[in-house]
Amino acid sequence: MVEWIITDGLTDYRAAESWMEARAEAIALGTARECVWLLEHPPLYTAGTSAKPADLIRPDRFPVYPTRRGGQYTYHGPGQRVVYVMLDVGKRGRDVRRFVQALEAWIIATLQQFNITGVLRPDRVGVWIERPDKPRLPDGAVADDKIAALGIRLRKWISFHGISLNVEPDLAHFDGIVPCGIAGHGVTSLVDLGIPVGFAEVDIALRLSFAHVFGDVPVDATAHPAPMPT
Repeated sequence: MVEWIITDGLTDYRAAESWMEARAEAIALGTARECVWLLEHPPLYTAGTSAKPADLIRPDRFPVYPTRRGGQYTYHGPGQRVVYVMLDVGKRGRDVRRFVQALEAWIIATLQQFNITGVLRPDRVGVWIERPDKPRLPDGAVADDKIAALGIRLRKWISFHGISLNVEPDLAHFDGIVPCGIAGHGVTSLVDLGIPVGFAEVDIALRLSFAHVFGDVPVDATAHPAPMPT
């Protein structure tokens, strides 16, 4: 059974990283359960291992944190549900690509509970929402906006980092970077799409979808005050 932790308030990014690394090590040693941690960060940008300096448009806007997760530049901030996954990929088949696909399926299944259809693009990471209400792309394709980002790291086959789902962040804050190195596309959120929900509803949807996609039953959520769970 996977421990489910919810932290209210804004959690310091480096403190969260340190806690994730310690928890991942404990899971690898068999002294702690797998864990899904739901939290919120203050406004910041993170640079993954593939980040390109040119994609950081406003380096002075918010703090920038280099990190060893996969991916490029990502924004985190209030109104965005960050979901850190410390799961044993070794016991789940040792197939990293399949694990990432499961994370994508988890996001899509969560969105479906709000009657939102998330889609994947073979040339772009993350989960996208088609926007027929917007002008078409230069190639004539229907425009789409990104609603969720994904980036993980593995150590001893234990994952950490994870997913960020836009619930109601300030979308203008994404303007300081080229999100995930993908130019020419927008960013959206559940509230931007006309779904007036908060974290409580999203967290329930995430729990239900997690059990469906991964086949694990989350332990009843444990609430911890910011900045760190004990």
